[in-house]
Amino acid sequence: MNWKHGLMLLPLLAAAYMVGCGQTANEPTQTTLEAAHTESSESNTHTHDGWWCVEHGVPEEQCGQCSAKLAAEFQKKGDWCKEHDRPESQCFICHPELATKFTALYEAKYGEQPPKPTE
Repeated sequence: MNWKHGLMLLPLLAAAYMVGCGQTANEPTQTTLEAAHTESSESNTHTHDGWWCVEHGVPEEQCGQCSAKLAAEFQKKGDWCKEHDRPESQCFICHPELATKFTALYEAKYGEQPPKPTE
């Protein structure tokens, strides 16, 4: 493989690197969304590679319980529930009404209720 072939792989490798727990590409493909929907609807396995965090009931890219980086950002802003160890803005225990906001995001994307968070 010459260096030109290696350069052609760079964007693909960069995209693969950027898509991970708590991070997504700018616009997920329909296939990615369908896979995330299937995972969240049919499985209790939490792989962190889908759009929805089934475990905590929020989009994966916003989940302050799964991403240490996001957790630090929430804490820095003073948005942290110490009692339940999660962002205050995502603490459905203290603020059950917040779940409505995240449920609406899921419903807008899939036209149905999200699975109940496992935690």
